[in-house]
Amino acid sequence: MLLVQYTNTFSLDCRMKTLFEDIKASIKNNYDPDRSFWRPVLPWGGVFTIRAGRKAVSCTPLYVEINLKNTCTIDGFLMLLYVILHENEHFPKELSLHLGREFVDYFLYLMDSYNFTTVKLLWIWDKMEKRQYKSEVHKASLEIDLFGNEHDNFTKNLESLMSTIQESYCSNLRCPTRMQEDPQRTININPPQEIPHGDLIQRAVDELFCSKIELCEHYGCNGLREFTQRVFCHGAPPFVVLNMQQWKPEELAYVPYHLDLSDHKYLLEGATLFNKEEHHYSAAFQIDGYWIHYDGLRNVNLILLNKPPEFLLLSSLVYIRAAENK
Repeated sequence: MLLVQYTNTFSLDCRMKTLFEDIKASIKNNYDPDRSFWRPVLPWGGVFTIRAGRKAVSCTPLYVEINLKNTCTIDGFLMLLYVILHENEHFPKELSLHLGREFVDYFLYLMDSYNFTTVKLLWIWDKMEKRQYKSEVHKASLEIDLFGNEHDNFTKNLESLMSTIQESYCSNLRCPTRMQEDPQRTININPPQEIPHGDLIQRAVDELFCSKIELCEHYGCNGLREFTQRVFCHGAPPFVVLNMQQWKPEELAYVPYHLDLSDHKYLLEGATLFNKEEHHYSAAFQIDGYWIHYDGLRNVNLILLNKPPEFLLLSSLVYIRAAENK
């Protein structure tokens, strides 16, 4: 586990620019027609070389290299997490309560200093469970394959960050399931069965979070079930990820830049996109009001966009909590 090796040796040279500073400078000074960043950022895959010493002789199995495959299932979210932490000065402290202070500090250091393969291993070994990825030893190398779904590999591993609960009570005193609780660790919103006018995404969020009264679904019960408002278990999180996998392109003609969620206001920060033909994820996010597209599989993988991206191939939407007016 990488955090075991985590020490105070990660302070950056004060003369070195961080990755985030380089990206912001590139936005400010970009006159190139292709509007691309000057070097690859968080490229797909990765190779981590182990410096084997004398003690390595006793290792079983012995390997001196770790090869990462199909990392797009975490790459886009790692990029978004990095931008969110840098653009919001109070969020690192808040996220430390869920992900751990050492993890947040080390994550930022690795991204700041362009240690991209190491930051992926940090996520894999510190946040993922072994059953969530495949690993095999090939001669002198360990291969870790993250092929799958990004919500399984990332969103579900955000600890209790987005945990919510909703209680319900049936009006029938004899209902065997009169009192129920519905806890959830992620935010999965379903598209409407019919497409009405207006903000479909806000309506879907309201359907999940708002109080309501419905017929009790327990067999033989004719009571009415009253649902309380769904609330976050640990207070409103600094950011939320909306799982949009079930939505069709025609249902995404309008993506709200502002979202009312559990008595709090959230602002659109970015999104992850899924290309079904390539089974590949990419991401888009904002820095200083400019939209940037990230695709770790491309040689030129960070491109400044002339306009907001099309959200027709959405996998998720990422919103950050708006600052409260004092």
